[in-house]
Amino acid sequence: MSLGIYLHRESPVHRLPAGAKVLLLLAGGTALLLVDDLRAVAAVLAVIAALYALARIPPKVLVAQVRPAFWVFLFIFLFQLFTRDAAFAAMVVARFVALLLLASLVTLTTPVSAMIDAIERGIGWVRRFGINPAKISLGLSLALRFIPVVAKIAAEVREAQRARGLEHSVVAIAVPVIIRTLKMADDVANAIDARGYDP
Repeated sequence: MSLGIYLHRESPVHRLPAGAKVLLLLAGGTALLLVDDLRAVAAVLAVIAALYALARIPPKVLVAQVRPAFWVFLFIFLFQLFTRDAAFAAMVVARFVALLLLASLVTLTTPVSAMIDAIERGIGWVRRFGINPAKISLGLSLALRFIPVVAKIAAEVREAQRARGLEHSVVAIAVPVIIRTLKMADDVANAIDARGYDP
C-alpha cells in the first residue's frame, strides 16, 4: 500500500504544475487553520475526497493516509472533548485529517524532484539574504514527504507495543518513534551525501 509515495496517473491533478499544488497546499492549510466551523471543515474534506477521485487515486489509498494516525487523532479528540466540547473536538480532528490528506495528495501526485524545483523557484528571492533556496526547498519537500511516513512508523510502534501490553504508555510509544524517525533522517542524509547532492 502506497503511503504518501508518488503514484503515476493520467489525471488533471497530476498535470497541475508542482508550484501551483504547493501554493494551493499552503493556502488550503492556512485557510483550514482559520476556519472554526465544523460544517466548513467537513465541506473541505468532501472537496479533498473529490480531488482524490479526480486524481484517480483509489479510496483504499486515501484511507491508508489516515489510518496510521488514527490513535493520534483519537487522543486529540478525547483531549478536546474533556477541555471543550464534542463539536469543537470533531472540528479540530477534521481539520488535522484534512491537512494530512491535502499534504498526502500533493506528494501522491507530484514527483519529489518537481516539488523541489518548484519550491526552489518560488523562494529564489531569499538568495539576496545569503540563504540557499535549494536547502530550504529540499527540507520542505522532505517534510511533506515524510508526514505520512512518520505516521506509519507511529502505527507500527503502537502495534508492537500493544503486543507487549504497553499500548497505553506514552513513553513506550514516543521513544521508539523518535528513535526510528531520527534513524530514518540519518539514513536519508547519508543517501543524499552518497549521491553527491550539492545544493
